[in-house]
Amino acid sequence: MSKENPSNLTPEQFELISGLIPPQKPGGRKREVDILDILNAIFYVLCEGCGWRALPGDFPNWQTVYTYFRNWRQEGTWVKMHDGLRAWMRVSSEREPSPSEAIIDSQRVKSAALVSQAVG
Repeated sequence: MSKENPSNLTPEQFELISGLIPPQKPGGRKREVDILDILNAIFYVLCEGCGWRALPGDFPNWQTVYTYFRNWRQEGTWVKMHDGLRAWMRVSSEREPSPSEAIIDSQRVKSAALVSQAVG
């Protein structure tokens, strides 16, 4: 268990996303680390801006943490968590789970058109 950091998940936050974490792979080795500790270590790296190798010693081994991060990125777990949390937040605010409109910055469209005219 790592010490308290501002980036640590609360028990309520962990409970909310725990169902989005992939289960242990069948036939694989039993997990030897606590997934909450893995998530807290990942969020520590992202919030503090340190390198994986610079993780404090009270977190799991940096190679283990990075492997979970990389595997979840490759498997789309982070996107699923993001989409699930966004939908839950929208529903809790009495909105549709998915936005029905989008905003386009007209300056960006004009700039892109000018660049394509200058190049073409």
